[in-house]
Amino acid sequence: MLYLTRKIGESVIINDNVEITVIEVRGKSIKLGFTFPPEISVLRREIYERIQEENRAAAASVEGVSEILSPSAPVAKSAPVAKSD
Repeated sequence: MLYLTRKIGESVIINDNVEITVIEVRGKSIKLGFTFPPEISVLRREIYERIQEENRAAAASVEGVSEILSPSAPVAKSAPVAKSD
């Protein structure tokens, strides 16, 4: 992990296209400003982790369904339908 000391108004540049600027410092809180291209996603860690958990749950659900629908699973045969002439 990289640790930096920045003052209000100072920035850090990442990969030539992401800029993080210290906007304000109040007690133990800091306000950061981010400038980045629209194709880059920025999320708070707790939101990112919640999305990952939901994705894992959805994948597990799909795996369970695919096991039920798997061609290797026995398929119940229906009774022949009688034709009426």
